[in-house]
Amino acid sequence: QVQLVESGGGLVQPGGSLRLSCAASGLIFSINVMGWYRQAPGKERELVATITSGGITDYADSVKGRFTISRDSSKKTVFLQMNSLKPEDTAVYYCNLRSTYSNYWGQGTQVTVSS
Repeated sequence: QVQLVESGGGLVQPGGSLRLSCAASGLIFSINVMGWYRQAPGKERELVATITSGGITDYADSVKGRFTISRDSSKKTVFLQMNSLKPEDTAVYYCNLRSTYSNYWGQGTQVTVSS
């Protein structure tokens, strides 16, 4: 069983920065994709950014140039550096790990951007 533990959410003023972390444990296939999704109240969950085990990244248009996704050398921890945060970035952010035969989610971490 794979577990994903997120950290780093919180309250930040517009224009500020936050860094989210997600640590994966358990049996993880070497070829996988880790990513971040978010869900705002009353809206569907949406992709924020993903990174493959080979380091290929993908971003939602709304966060390009502001957010950066990365993985550590063990490839079991994924980070999301969020800069120039806007009120519309407010949401619960979920970590995701998927491979050919599996798909796992973290419990979510709240990010609130407000003055």
